[in-house]
Amino acid sequence: MPALVLFSGGQDSTTCLAWALARYDRVETIGFAYGQRHGVELIVRKRVLDRIRAEFPDWAARLGEDQVLNLSEFGAISDTALTREAKIEMTAAGLPSTFVPGRNLVFFTYAAAIAYRRRTPVLVGGMCETDYSGYPDCRNETLQTLARALSLGLDWNVTIETPLMWIDKAGTWALAHELGGERLVDLIVEETHTCYLGNREHRHEWGYGCGTCPACELRRKGWEKWQTEKS
Repeated sequence: MPALVLFSGGQDSTTCLAWALARYDRVETIGFAYGQRHGVELIVRKRVLDRIRAEFPDWAARLGEDQVLNLSEFGAISDTALTREAKIEMTAAGLPSTFVPGRNLVFFTYAAAIAYRRRTPVLVGGMCETDYSGYPDCRNETLQTLARALSLGLDWNVTIETPLMWIDKAGTWALAHELGGERLVDLIVEETHTCYLGNREHRHEWGYGCGTCPACELRRKGWEKWQTEKS
């Protein structure tokens, strides 16, 4: 059975890509250029894919086409700290200013349309409800409801898999190690990008980033907890 992975080039989506490659016969990837402030992720994602093909021959045989869709107009209507030079803070709505309304709903809808054409019934995303920033479109209920709506709207069964949904960031590091050992962990540290500010100048033991934005803080704390748990 084939699968289509929503692949940003970050830690979570790279781990999900490895998870899919370990389970499905054919895995394709899709990314989205939506005017994100951390657009460097669109550059690193190619390096991640190249290293997977070079260093994991069993996975390389299953790794298929990659494409990036231009959704810049979607980013233009989003007044958030991920699509504008704005301060990262909590808003009056009680959500982080990094929340991009409708982003995951749009991503999965586009992915489902492509998957329908390619007869690929499984969509894989790195959303997490256990250890996340409070985004309502990352909740399991949201995504499984969306899967049902897409299935009805396409008259074709769509499955949304979220392997990170119920684990924290330390668990994500552990899962990567379980799937690909130190090679995959090293790949994630050196090549993936998570920092909201797009910083690739500062290299930490857990990877590149500013070290202070919420995404970097989450990644760092997860790394430290995983290091403690495995020692």
